[in-house]
Amino acid sequence: MKRFGEPVPGWVSASHPSGEALEGRHARLERLSADRHAADLHRAFSGDDTLWDYLPYGPFASTAAYHHWARGVEEGGDPLFYTIRDRATGHCGGVASFLRIAPQAGSIEIGHICLSPEIQRTPVATEALFLMMAWSFAAGYRRCEWKCDALNLASRRAAQRLGFSYEGTFRQATVVKGRNRDTAWFSVIDKEWPALREAFEAWLSPRNFDGFGRQIERLSDLTGLVRGGADPLL
Repeated sequence: MKRFGEPVPGWVSASHPSGEALEGRHARLERLSADRHAADLHRAFSGDDTLWDYLPYGPFASTAAYHHWARGVEEGGDPLFYTIRDRATGHCGGVASFLRIAPQAGSIEIGHICLSPEIQRTPVATEALFLMMAWSFAAGYRRCEWKCDALNLASRRAAQRLGFSYEGTFRQATVVKGRNRDTAWFSVIDKEWPALREAFEAWLSPRNFDGFGRQIERLSDLTGLVRGGADPLL
């Protein structure tokens, strides 16, 4: 057994996200603004209260209630919230954030993800999360994390599809809405990112979709060639 970990020559702290817009072919991520985004987001989220099952807030009964919540988090630096805008429609369809941001350790998490039905299982959602991962490694982070309630199978599947490797489950990690939460941990590390980036770019390419917008190759097949740590529940 090694006595010490591998040296990290020339290591310097990563950059803290400033909230600049991140733009791709399908998605644009904008710093969350209650005044600019809350009404459209509440419209997109309305009608499916299960979106909030594993989040520590919500559902929101009115646009005013969601606006109040957004107002309370829009200036925060950790978590730093983004709105996901569908470039084709111009509508806001989801939210995600950077959180547990540790530039000196080179670690950052993507979380607080809430995707409306209109962008779920679309290139918009996939590209939005790809843009956040790409920003993280370009900014010097060595590790990008994904955590979720261990009972949230949809989030666990999404993590693996996006190339995150399962690392384990923290039992009784916290209490959310009066219920126990065991937390499943996933990560991508910097040495995996170049190959994962190629997988994302191949999947997002227009050549990967037929005339009806159906994918030809699945992202999970492409990222599965790179990631390790298979989730035992999936």
